Amino acid sequence: MSSIALARVYQQSFESHPYGTLALTNGALNALGDVVAQVTQNLIQPPTQRALDRDDRPHFDYTRTARFFAFGMAMGPVIGRWNFFLERHFPLRSSVIFKGRMQEGKVSLKALGKRVAADQLVMAPVGLALFLGSMGIMEGRDRQHIKGKFNDLYAPLLAANWQVWPLAQLVNFRFMPLAYRVPFQSACGVFWTLYLSIVNSKENEQENRKDGLVKTLG
Repeated sequence: MSSIALARVYQQSFESHPYGTLALTNGALNALGDVVAQVTQNLIQPPTQRALDRDDRPHFDYTRTARFFAFGMAMGPVIGRWNFFLERHFPLRSSVIFKGRMQEGKVSLKALGKRVAADQLVMAPVGLALFLGSMGIMEGRDRQHIKGKFNDLYAPLLAANWQVWPLAQLVNFRFMPLAYRVPFQSACGVFWTLYLSIVNSKENEQENRKDGLVKTLG
């Protein structure tokens, strides 16, 4: 019953404040992905690395989670608008007249394929670029470091995205009502955020080591 009540509250919130609801939902699930990532990293981090960090206890970076929450909040309404755009331009069902009544026709697999293709060829590259750029800015990186992160991570992450998300979005666009597409995507994205968070964190560690080496040699 609690899940039904929660779904009802979400539906009412979406109907009255759609973009605010999507922002909070996406932000919370994005932050959850980073929490899972940090806990995982702390569990698998070798003891020797902890010793090098001069900290025997697992360290949790709350600021890092806040950055993921902020990015998720900003992207929630953007993804919501994108879903409205796909719904309007690639309708899955066409209306037909049957026995004098207007009814919805069968799902168009062609339209479904266009939705997934548009999402992966337009929104996925843009979203990934926004992620790398905004994370770099929120981390206080300069233009050179952000450009280096793009050069190192953008192509591999986009390739990984195309191996995972087409199937998830196929299910999302086919079966989920419009109001629940962003939450469904965000829920699936917890594991994707875990992956992005770990990759981004490792890249930051490499950049910090390079900067430290430059300062030492300088």
